[in-house]
Amino acid sequence: MPASAQMLVPENFFNAPIDPAAPTAVEADELVFDSVNNIISARGDVVLRLGGYTITGNELVYRRATGDMDVVGDATVTDPAGNVTASPTISLTGGMKRAVLNTMTITAYDGSRITADSADFDRELETILTNAQYAPCGECIDEEGRRIGWSISAARIVQNNEDGSISFEQPTLALLGVPVAWLPYLWLPDLSNEGLDRVPKPSIGYTEQIGLKAEVSFSAYSSRWTDIILTPTLLTNQGFLMGAEWVQRFDNGSMRIKASGLYQFNPDAFTFPDARREWRGAIQAQGEFVPVEEWTAGFAYATFTDSAYFKDYLLEPRRAGINEVYATHLTEDTFVDARVQQYNLLGDTERFNQRQDEQGIAFPNLRVERTFDLPPGAGRIDVEAKMLNIYRAREHTTTVNGIPYDLGYGGTRLHGMTQASWQNQLIFGGAVVTPFAGVRLDAASYDRSSATDLSNPGIPPANQVLLGATPIAALDVRYPLAAYGNGVTHLIEPIAQLVYRGASSTQPGITNEDSQSVFFDDSNLFSYNRFTGIDRQETGLRANLGGRYLLDFNDGNYLELIGGQSFQLAGTNVFAEPNRQQVGVASGLDLASSYAVLGAYGVLADTVKAGGKVQLDTGTIDIARASLGATYSGDLFSAGVSYRYARATPAAGNIRAQHELGGELTVPFADYWSATGQAYWDLSANSFLLAGAGLTYDDGYLSVGGSAVRTGPTHTSPNDTRFLASFRLKAPAGLDIGYSGAVPVVQDWLKRAGTP
Repeated sequence: MPASAQMLVPENFFNAPIDPAAPTAVEADELVFDSVNNIISARGDVVLRLGGYTITGNELVYRRATGDMDVVGDATVTDPAGNVTASPTISLTGGMKRAVLNTMTITAYDGSRITADSADFDRELETILTNAQYAPCGECIDEEGRRIGWSISAARIVQNNEDGSISFEQPTLALLGVPVAWLPYLWLPDLSNEGLDRVPKPSIGYTEQIGLKAEVSFSAYSSRWTDIILTPTLLTNQGFLMGAEWVQRFDNGSMRIKASGLYQFNPDAFTFPDARREWRGAIQAQGEFVPVEEWTAGFAYATFTDSAYFKDYLLEPRRAGINEVYATHLTEDTFVDARVQQYNLLGDTERFNQRQDEQGIAFPNLRVERTFDLPPGAGRIDVEAKMLNIYRAREHTTTVNGIPYDLGYGGTRLHGMTQASWQNQLIFGGAVVTPFAGVRLDAASYDRSSATDLSNPGIPPANQVLLGATPIAALDVRYPLAAYGNGVTHLIEPIAQLVYRGASSTQPGITNEDSQSVFFDDSNLFSYNRFTGIDRQETGLRANLGGRYLLDFNDGNYLELIGGQSFQLAGTNVFAEPNRQQVGVASGLDLASSYAVLGAYGVLADTVKAGGKVQLDTGTIDIARASLGATYSGDLFSAGVSYRYARATPAAGNIRAQHELGGELTVPFADYWSATGQAYWDLSANSFLLAGAGLTYDDGYLSVGGSAVRTGPTHTSPNDTRFLASFRLKAPAGLDIGYSGAVPVVQDWLKRAGTP
């Protein structure tokens, strides 16, 4: 009997001790901390690997108050010898329970992994991990056994489960398994792509003027509320550039101030006069806050020694182009935006004969929009109001090949506009009819006496006050026809519009600050007003005729065509009115029968994307403008080609046709490695416009690359050579993981956590 009993129960049946040297791991779909009941739960396909044992179940429950730890639901245990036992519930005690809490590995749903010598989940919704390592790529070894990606190890990692922020004490960054950087402390809002962009990273660049640029940023101090980042930069042709940034966060917003500067060893390397000085630098500040729900307030300010500083030293200008203070309100039916703005010139302004005092100061720049939905079948009412007050110390005028342009007049101008409109969509026998009715009110004034420099005069209007009222009526009629067969859908939609504007003046803004550009194509073919701002508006009676065709293959591939023409039937054609801003000249709308426009877009075989626009002069049957582009993405290579043409328009100062052809090619030549090349040619000047090449490593978690670019003589930055290096850490699968509803989402490495 004793011998038989020994044969029925093997000697190694569940009696193997827990091997402390064996790897320990906890895998589950989600980890939830219930702060009310003080319970931690790992849920969904739970797998525990503890000292040679494997335990599976539906849920792992740890009751911190009593110390009980149970695996619940279809629980199984496999011992080191391969013996298996099953039970509805298995209680973990002693060494097994301690092994779950200590020396733990958590593998998240996205493949990321965190390991730690010990873990604690306190009542303040914090996860505290000691001697921990986070790796977005799990083991960070691919199928071929090669190291990939990046990881951060730290003496202590603290996850704030309430807001998703993470702090690292003494973190070390490793790339491809090799440690490359150490910081005393690092705080990140999360481990998404946006959060990872905060990690200080080195950069390398080169230009002929500054030589080789080597920049290394590091956090001198970091906490949940404050970051102080220092950025020393070595320049082989200009010396040493130092940057410092202070980032301050609050419960309802944040602000940041950055200063940088240097003493130039070789000022004569630059041709821009303002850049040829010994000391150059800049101070930048910006902030954004949410003082109350649905309101956002902020500011941006920058001051610099010269406008070319950021470009010359390959620095990010951020919002240096506009100094402003603003407040924005946004709800489902209301939008309010109020700003005070000062516009700053950036770049080599001497090449374009620009001066800072020619730029306007806007106080205020105000925009309000509100939509009122009427009872079903009655349509809706839209109300909008805009106000723009501009002060300019010096008049901004120029001449392009003998054609004068008055871009801004000295003095103070104010223009306010409000418009109320009603529209409703009706269906009659398959036709979709949308009537539109509205009224626009304008009030404007101009006073030139406040200008301080009138030495560069154009032909300004007289000082005056203008009031205007414009009735608006429009009718949009569409008759969509659809057919389905052989796995494809055809949609044909003829469109006809009549638009009437009984404007009392073609220049409601007196001066023109915000309506200096008009481009006519398929995107605004069926617009009621094609001006970009309020200082000009269309007048008279106009008809827009055309249509749309869509061929949908019901698998993501499609072909879409949009085309038509616009006709001035009565009243003044404002696009043909002479003006010193040359608005409307050669736009195609300055004729009673406009140019015909066509847009074509499509996706074929899920690999080819193409699009193009054409503007045809129907009087001469010549192409006035054309732009075409196509991209291909496949396993062997990806490529893109583009073509742009605009015929010469001497009336606007363009005496030479713009005629450009370019292409880009990316070829993967090894796992994670690809080579890129690009070239653009100015066909009119018979000269290259831009040429460049680059090399990139990207394994999905770590991206490192370098490129070189050379511009040609007709480029906006002619004869310029630049070398750039890029470096980026990526979240798992490139995903940005944030918050959903009222339950906070713990970033990447803990799946999800929150209070019920």
